[in-house]
Amino acid sequence: MSASPIVSPEPAPGTPRPSGGPALGAAAARADEERRRDLRKMKAAATGFLVFAAVVYLFTRYLESRDGADLAAWVPYVRAASEAGMVGALADWFAVTALFRHPLGLPIPHTALIKRKKDQIGDQLGGFIEENFMVPELIEERAASLELPRRMSTWFADPRNAPRVSEEAARLVSLAAEMLDDEDVEKFLMAAVRWAAEPDWSQPMGRILEQLVEEDRLEPMLQLGSDRAHEWALGSLDLIDRLVDRDGPQWMPKFAANFVGDKIYKELVDFTAKVAADPHHDLRRAMIGAITQFANDLQYDPATIAKFEGLKTELVGRDEVTGAASTAWKAGKAVIEKMLDDPNDTLRNTIANSVIQVAERIRDDEPLQQKMNSWVARGAHHVAANYANEIISVITETVRGWDAQETSDKIELQVGRDLQFIRINGTVVGALAGLAIYTVSVLIFHH
Repeated sequence: MSASPIVSPEPAPGTPRPSGGPALGAAAARADEERRRDLRKMKAAATGFLVFAAVVYLFTRYLESRDGADLAAWVPYVRAASEAGMVGALADWFAVTALFRHPLGLPIPHTALIKRKKDQIGDQLGGFIEENFMVPELIEERAASLELPRRMSTWFADPRNAPRVSEEAARLVSLAAEMLDDEDVEKFLMAAVRWAAEPDWSQPMGRILEQLVEEDRLEPMLQLGSDRAHEWALGSLDLIDRLVDRDGPQWMPKFAANFVGDKIYKELVDFTAKVAADPHHDLRRAMIGAITQFANDLQYDPATIAKFEGLKTELVGRDEVTGAASTAWKAGKAVIEKMLDDPNDTLRNTIANSVIQVAERIRDDEPLQQKMNSWVARGAHHVAANYANEIISVITETVRGWDAQETSDKIELQVGRDLQFIRINGTVVGALAGLAIYTVSVLIFHH
């Protein structure tokens, strides 16, 4: 009766775990697997050309040994083309393979170039960038032509980008809070809480809730909650079994307990599925109605307003907020994080609105844009003139830190598929060249 949990298989020992979070790591792994599959296909195709040329060559040699003087006139031409095609294919196979590893595992000089020359490649890449891109005059000209103040201010002032501005501003505030000392954080949080507690919260929150309902902004949240509830219901069988076994009558037979548990589970899954699938379900409509009524009470019902403001006052007056520094730091940090995590919070919106107002000022003031653009250009020139080596060292030291074999494998995974066309072209071009050379020699020496 109990459902067995589905457990994701652990990666094999030694398998590198992708970085950047589960979603990003999974996407990178899928991309690498697709590249690896494409590379295998192209290697098989290139090898197929070589095998075809070898088969044709052996067949023509067989015809020559069999027919002797009665040999068909076309056979030598085909033999010359196939022979040259094999030579071209083998030569290009050697050249492509030598980039990444020793051909056939033999330590032939000047092979496995990327693996052996990894550090030199990093140094040369850094030198190339330094000589061609980190030129102070070029950097200054490019920085000025970008017109970053105008572009950035236009982007920040666009109302469509307000949610992103709000999110990034909240993230910066959170980062700043983490960097401050405990004493500084305590003072900052206490000042922020006192500032946030001064105005009434009930009416602004009521208006925000009302606007969200009118603009149908709560529907995605209800949908998300309904989906999560259904997902939880799908995995609740074990919990229901335990509750029935624990709280059910002791005299109830096991089969009856199983029947009751299965019935509860089925009804729960069906109900949550209906709620998640139907935007107009009675439960969801009732929740919207309750939120609408609560928003109205926050604005116009004195009892609700008084109760809400009383809760706010009680929250601000708690010992955890106004008492000892360590307690205030923990409680205050939790409050600030919660406020910043809420896209519709007053603090978060105030920060975002301030950023937007500054951006609008810069966007509409062309002389200020020009002045700021000159600051950007001069700053870029200074950085390129004084810190080019440090910037380039990031590239060179990063490449030096890579594992040689892993670097070679990664590069082959990225460009190896395209390099297989060199092998295919070598086979085709070699065959055509061999045919042309043989034809010319026949024309010269037999006529």
